[in-house]
Amino acid sequence: MEINKEINSNFVVSKEIQLMIKRCIDVGISIVGILILLPFFIVIPILIRMDSKGNVIFKQTRVGKNGEYFTILKFRTMVNNADSLRKIDIPSNIGDYVIQDRNDSRVTKLGAFLRKTSLDEIPQLFNVFMGSMSIVGPRPEVPDIEKHFPQKYKQRVLMTPGITGWAQINGRGEIPLEKKISYDLEYIQNYSLFLDIKIILKTFSYVFQQQGAM
Repeated sequence: MEINKEINSNFVVSKEIQLMIKRCIDVGISIVGILILLPFFIVIPILIRMDSKGNVIFKQTRVGKNGEYFTILKFRTMVNNADSLRKIDIPSNIGDYVIQDRNDSRVTKLGAFLRKTSLDEIPQLFNVFMGSMSIVGPRPEVPDIEKHFPQKYKQRVLMTPGITGWAQINGRGEIPLEKKISYDLEYIQNYSLFLDIKIILKTFSYVFQQQGAM
């Protein structure tokens, strides 16, 4: 899938103004989303407690805009202390690394469902409201992986990370890291509000089709 560059050439509003509008949209969507999804914020924690021991919310340090660290929020989908059960195995060629492992034994039964429907991601609406994330943008990476990125990948942090992005609608967590980052850079270089809308609509389509977790 390629970005239609004609959209950008015909869209006369400057990128700076678009980013200001983007932030306003983020705040609006996050507030409305939290209110609409309030029943899920009540029911899912109860189900997680019933399914396995541990915290309801999974917190993890991620690399945000301009390389600043922030804490990402998710509903927990793995067994408690999952990070201590398996270390990140970085291949010699970081570009070959695949983010998502569908056969990860640490994922709980409920967690598999939450990932498939992307319901584990909805606490990130609070990240969006606070400004550490956007609705659309490159997915934030963990520092242990980010530090292995070659310099050409560093442009990913020029924009606020997102809940969904151009890479996610082109393969979600199933594509090699190098391909994923190429999509992220393509998004940054061709950014427009129209592109964000396209990504949001495509994301909803994927969620409804249940084509795997982001």
